[in-house]
Amino acid sequence: MVRTRLRLAIYACAGVLAVGSGVAVAAAADDGTARPLATGISTAPYVDMGLSGRPRLAAFAEDGGVQAYSLAFITSPVGCKASWFNAFDPRDATFRDEIDELRAAGGDVVISFGGASGIELALACTDVAALTAEYQAVIDAYDLRVIDLDIEGAAAADTASVDRRSEALAALQDANPDLEISLTLPVLPEGLVASGLNIVRSARDAGVDIGVVNVMAMDYGRAGQDYGELAIQAAQSTAEQLGTLFPDRSEAELFAMVGVTPMLGVNDDQGVFDQTDARNLVEFAEQSGVGYLSMWEANRDRNACNGALFQCTNIPQTPFEFSRIIGAF
Repeated sequence: MVRTRLRLAIYACAGVLAVGSGVAVAAAADDGTARPLATGISTAPYVDMGLSGRPRLAAFAEDGGVQAYSLAFITSPVGCKASWFNAFDPRDATFRDEIDELRAAGGDVVISFGGASGIELALACTDVAALTAEYQAVIDAYDLRVIDLDIEGAAAADTASVDRRSEALAALQDANPDLEISLTLPVLPEGLVASGLNIVRSARDAGVDIGVVNVMAMDYGRAGQDYGELAIQAAQSTAEQLGTLFPDRSEAELFAMVGVTPMLGVNDDQGVFDQTDARNLVEFAEQSGVGYLSMWEANRDRNACNGALFQCTNIPQTPFEFSRIIGAF
């Protein structure tokens, strides 16, 4: 997920969630539709943990009205070794104090592996057991109940690493029976691209219990079109595609598997996802039974600025405006 990031200068789940905006306390919606994550997390905006000037997660929660966050990204700096964006060893529990503070306030985190930059662990680890051990080390360091795999670029196209990852995820769920998994994948309005479909199929065939198929509803290369409507089309198309992979599931169950993550404001391709688009997406998600919403990314929402895309949305907004819209889901 996007795309250019300012890194920190030093380069050169516990219990039932408390009531709070963006965090459900039960695994079912009011209408009885099962949420995709039994933890009850239905909204978890991404936070690029490599951005300098990043405030505490608890401050995000207080100011943005969202209690759960997806922390990005764990990659490999070199070889089969998990790392926070090639800077920190997660075995040292970097950011654990912030996570604990957020949890004490009733929130929780998802940690995301992969992204557009760095080497995805399944590419770096050529042995399933070694790959599984790296994922497990992160789960143990942060007492995680949900992990996200943001698979794009070379990692999405490499079938050997895709199957290796699927085997590792199945092994993780065997060792951690309550562990829930989100697959975050590139999408077009017409649905998941072929590599994304293969990732879901591979995970299914390996026996992975997939909680969420979270589509990156952004950067379609269609600037000038309505990016809110395209996000809705992408969600609908993805639910239809999932029906071909999980034919025994009802339409409600398929939509409950779908997550949607737009890029706020101006996208890398100059398309725009604005506040009206966010409200329309939330309305659609509530009506259709979409199970999960996120967004890229909370720092940009907080900054509410014009400037480089890694830190600004480049549209008129108030700080945390998108968080409060999407967090109402």
